[in-house]
Amino acid sequence: MRRSEFLRAVDAEFGSRGGSLVADLVLSAVGGRTAAQAMEAGVPPRDVWLALCSEMDVPESHRYGAGRLEPRRR
Repeated sequence: MRRSEFLRAVDAEFGSRGGSLVADLVLSAVGGRTAAQAMEAGVPPRDVWLALCSEMDVPESHRYGAGRLEPRRR
């Protein structure tokens, strides 16, 4: 997931409050940082997206975001 995909997924899932969540919500899964701080520190956008989804109790069916139906295989 690229940063642009992250931002599209946030917008699609959270709408107008997405920007506030990215800037203000502290995510324990990424070191007690906001999503914006985590990505600035080099945390991959996909990890930040999953941390945000977990914190906000987004259903599993919505967690892959940005048009992806399945998680990327490694």
